[in-house]
Amino acid sequence: MSDDRQNANEEDLAVEHAAERLAERFPDVPRDHIDALVEKHHEGFDGAPVRDFVPVLIEHDVKRELNARERTD
Repeated sequence: MSDDRQNANEEDLAVEHAAERLAERFPDVPRDHIDALVEKHHEGFDGAPVRDFVPVLIEHDVKRELNARERTD
């Protein structure tokens, strides 16, 4: 397996773990909605040359978006 492919697999796994943590933190939000937000934010990092912190940034962005929605509901 190439290093790029292995790194992509590791990133995908880390993003999935982030989605799981978000689902635990926001149990009232449907999992498919969380997954859609995670995917949307992940796509925002397409082409980013440095990938090391992408999963952390995705989790942070989605958490901020969900917290903002809670405050307006």
